[in-house]
Amino acid sequence: MADQTHVLFVEDDDVIREATQLALERDGFAVTAMPDGLSGLESFRARRPDIALLDVMVPGLDGVSLCRRIRDESTVPVIMLSARADSIDVVLGLEAGADDYVTKPFDGAVLVARIRAVLRRFGHAGGGDRGEAADGGGVLTFGELEVDTEGMEVRRAGRPVALTPTEMRLLLEFSSAPGTVLSRDKLLERVWDYGWGGDTRVVDVHVQRLRTKIGQDRIETVRGFGYKLKA
Repeated sequence: MADQTHVLFVEDDDVIREATQLALERDGFAVTAMPDGLSGLESFRARRPDIALLDVMVPGLDGVSLCRRIRDESTVPVIMLSARADSIDVVLGLEAGADDYVTKPFDGAVLVARIRAVLRRFGHAGGGDRGEAADGGGVLTFGELEVDTEGMEVRRAGRPVALTPTEMRLLLEFSSAPGTVLSRDKLLERVWDYGWGGDTRVVDVHVQRLRTKIGQDRIETVRGFGYKLKA
């Protein structure tokens, strides 16, 4: 019980909420399911779950706004649920701080796999199995940007930069190979743990979020190929 991963699931559709809760519990998760954004926020603050699963369209406080509230208070991983893959809601959710999204209707096994992938990513955010990204440890310097790959801290012009675990893993990938172009597919594989081609909007939005924190010109877009960190 105490060692179970706690999932906060916010979904207003009774059938989807109950069926998904049962499916997650069968896979060993402890689930708190809420029907609207306000109760979801209250539950998050009271219970501090290990991961939040938020439907975009919920009453009271929509999923995107709820994600922003959560991100203001915590770096806990967030997965958004969206009814349409081409919806602007996907980008809005990612821009609000979500780490990934799943399109409805979804297969229960796929959802569990995505949740586990995000949790693995966060579990390794402090170094874990990504030793190659740390380049042997120590502090890497790129202009005014300093990346402490052992302490998992980033400074820009001497000032601390607050990154989510996903943003930190993304920066570690770039800093492990400065000047080298990394394709979106490669970043999806290494950072998001996708063993298949995922939606590259996830990469694009996270790169833009990272740029706003470490400097817009620090990560360069190489059209048709991907991104690279300026050495």
